[in-house]
Amino acid sequence: MNKLNLKFTKPNKLCFRDGNPKTDKNKNIKGLEKYRILRLNLAPYNLSGYQVCPMASAGCAKACLHTAGNPIFQKQKDLGRINRTRFYMQDRTEFLNKLYKELKQHQIYCRKNKLIPVARLNTTSDISFEIHNIFSMFPDIQFYDYTKIPKRVYKYLNKEYSSNYHLTFSLNESNKEDAFNILKSGGNVAIVFRKELPETYNGYTVVNGDEHDLRFLDPQNVIVGLKAKGKAKTDYSGFVLD
Repeated sequence: MNKLNLKFTKPNKLCFRDGNPKTDKNKNIKGLEKYRILRLNLAPYNLSGYQVCPMASAGCAKACLHTAGNPIFQKQKDLGRINRTRFYMQDRTEFLNKLYKELKQHQIYCRKNKLIPVARLNTTSDISFEIHNIFSMFPDIQFYDYTKIPKRVYKYLNKEYSSNYHLTFSLNESNKEDAFNILKSGGNVAIVFRKELPETYNGYTVVNGDEHDLRFLDPQNVIVGLKAKGKAKTDYSGFVLD
């Protein structure tokens, strides 16, 4: 594929504060309603022509939460996320300048409304945004992500990242050894279950990750249980556990 032909237009907006059922859940939970999440959605896997999920397995690529939600809006979501991803890949400096401005605006908005600012930059991607020094630039914002890149989690566990960044490892059908090594090291691992969430799995406590998306509030060294959604409901690759 000739990446020179992957055109984009500069979007008016990169991030969104409302409109995602998963990241909006805490608004209706007593004690968590003050947290306000700003999210960045890019086009997952290589949908944009660029690979933004370097450790994606066949199972997670097929069952990605990118497809969750009303299918009527999927084409529109695809176009927007593809455009933002190409913007990041082709005009990195301008993308980051715009991202910094939107994070600053989010911080100001939360301060004015007495809210706690939170940001999830990898809502549908797995980019190492720490290389851009974003987290240390905004110490008052709590950042968090899921990742399938083991070395990122080990750096997090070794406190090599800013203290306002939280990482949860995600299990798929090809990284189970990494996942349980991370659990042994004290990290948290997200696992998708087909039906009901168990209370424990392989000796580790399972917390309900569907109640809200504020992963930095989870206890340490637990499994974050998620019920299969979207295309994940029909996955039998091993990404979704029975």
